[in-house]
Amino acid sequence: QFQLANSGGGLVQPGGSLKLSCAASGFALANYAVTWFRQAPGKERERVSCTNEGTRYSDSVKGRFTISRDNTKNTVYLEMNSLKPEDSGNYSCATGSFYFCSQTDVEFGLNYWGTGTLVTVSA
Repeated sequence: QFQLANSGGGLVQPGGSLKLSCAASGFALANYAVTWFRQAPGKERERVSCTNEGTRYSDSVKGRFTISRDNTKNTVYLEMNSLKPEDSGNYSCATGSFYFCSQTDVEFGLNYWGTGTLVTVSA
């Protein structure tokens, strides 16, 4: 059974940092492209990062967020620095068998979604 478990969220002050985890079970995450999405209340879901054939970041997080893999732990991370209140939201990782970071429809083909972890950036 393919599962993705997210963790690492929490309450942090503006300018602070968090490191989110996306731990896979039932399959080898190293063989898949992995994305991170976030969604704030009342806003559309946004892809913030993707890793497979290289790494991609949305303009809103570029230079502040870093996506990485630890294949020995079957886990992908999203390290978030210089956090802003507008970074608040529920963060989930996702993957799919035929997903590519370069595809135009960034949500097409995502078969597996993480459990989500809440990030709140507030003073």
